[in-house]
Amino acid sequence: MEHKAGFVNILGKPNAGKSTLMNNLVHEKLSVITPKAQTTRHRIMGIVSGDDYQIVYSDTPGYLKPKYGLHKSMMHFVESALQDADLILYVIDLTDEEFDPNLTLEIANSKIATFVILNKIDAVTPEVVEKNVALWKENLPEAKIFTISALNNKNIDGLSSDIIATLPDHPAYYDKEELTDKSERFFASEIVRGKIFENYMQEIPYSSEVVINSFKNDPEILRIEAEIYIERDTQKGIIIGHKGSKLKKTGTEARLELEAFFGKKVFLGLHVKVKPNWRNDQRLLNYFGYTDK
Repeated sequence: MEHKAGFVNILGKPNAGKSTLMNNLVHEKLSVITPKAQTTRHRIMGIVSGDDYQIVYSDTPGYLKPKYGLHKSMMHFVESALQDADLILYVIDLTDEEFDPNLTLEIANSKIATFVILNKIDAVTPEVVEKNVALWKENLPEAKIFTISALNNKNIDGLSSDIIATLPDHPAYYDKEELTDKSERFFASEIVRGKIFENYMQEIPYSSEVVINSFKNDPEILRIEAEIYIERDTQKGIIIGHKGSKLKKTGTEARLELEAFFGKKVFLGLHVKVKPNWRNDQRLLNYFGYTDK
C-alpha cells in the first residue's frame, strides 16, 4: 500500500498565527498561544498519523532580526526548518500590511514546495483577501495559496488533505502512536511560561525563562517544581507581586492548565531566580535548550 510521510514546517512572522494553526492541524494544544509576539521560542514537532500517511509538523519561532543571543538561537530553529522541510506552510497575517521580504526570498530560494497560508480572513474584508491572493501569486508564483482562519478553524480540513497529497512516498519516520518529539517536562515549562506571557506586561515575559527542576509523576498526583529566571531584581518583585499575589495567580492558572494537559491532579511549586543578561549568556542559553548552532 502506498504510504506518504514528510516534514511540514510552519514559518512566518511573529504573531502570524503559526501556533494556532499547528494546534488545529495536530488536534492537540502543543504550542503555547498568547496575544503577544515571540511567544514561541523553540521548534516544536506535532505528529499526525493515519493508516497510509504521517505528517510531521513543526511550529517555529517568528522570523525576526536578532537583538539578543536568545533571538539568534531562535533563528537557528527557523534556519533548520528551511533546510529539512518537504513542504513549507508560510503563514501570512492578513491584518499585517507589511510582509517580510527576507523570509519570502529565503523560502523562494529554498525551492521547497510551499503553501502560502493567508490567515485571519475573519478579521479583514473580502477585498483585502482578494488583494493578498493576487499579491502572493506574484511574490511566490509556484506556491499554492490558501485562505483560512486558524482561530476559528475555518478551511483547515481542506488544507490537511492537500498537505497529505503533496507529501512524498515514504515510510513513517516515527512510531504511529507518537504525538511529539518533546518531553513532558518541556510542555510543563511551556505552560508556565505561557501564563507569564498572559499575566505580565512590557519586558517581563521576554526577560523570563522557565526550567523544570523536579517532575515526579506519582500515581495520585504529578509534583512539579519550576524555577522562573528573570534578568533584574526589580523584575523579581514584579513577578512575585504584593505579598506573593501575582505569583500565586500565575501558579494557580498554570496548575489548572497542567491538570487539563496531563489529566491528573498537579502540585506546582514556583521559585524565582535572577540571572542578569541571561538572554546573551550562551552557557545559560544552552542550559535552557537554546543551542548556538
